[in-house]
Amino acid sequence: MNSPLLDDLGKLIFRVGFGVLFLMHGVHKVMHGIDGIEGMVVGAGLPAFVAYGVYVGEVLAPILIIVGWHARIGAILTAITMVFALHLAHAHEFLELTAHGGWKLELQGMFMLASIGIALSGPGRLSLNGR
Repeated sequence: MNSPLLDDLGKLIFRVGFGVLFLMHGVHKVMHGIDGIEGMVVGAGLPAFVAYGVYVGEVLAPILIIVGWHARIGAILTAITMVFALHLAHAHEFLELTAHGGWKLELQGMFMLASIGIALSGPGRLSLNGR
C-alpha cells in the first residue's frame, strides 16, 4: 500500500500537527510578550533585538509549515529557534532525566528533530507549493 498519495497525506498530517503545536508557543508570546526571552538574550551577550526573532521562528515559520508554502525555509527557521531555545533556556537541563526516566527536554528534542525532518522531506504535494 505504498503510494505517493499516502506519502503526501503523511507529510500533510506531520506538517499541520507540528506547525500547530509549535505555533501555540508563538501565540503565547504574542499575547504575553517576550520580556523573559529578551532577558535571556541580553544575558547571553546578544543585542536585545535578537529576541524579536522569536516571532519569526514561532509565528511566521510555523504558518509557512502548516500551509506548505516554503515549508523547508519555515522548518529551518524553527530548527534555528530550537537551537536558541536549547542554548538560552534549557542548556542546564540537557543531560537530565524526568522522574519517569524520559529526557527532560524531549519536547524540545522532538521539535528540533521534526523541524529537521520537514526541512529534509519537504511539504509534499498537498501544500501551497504543491511539489
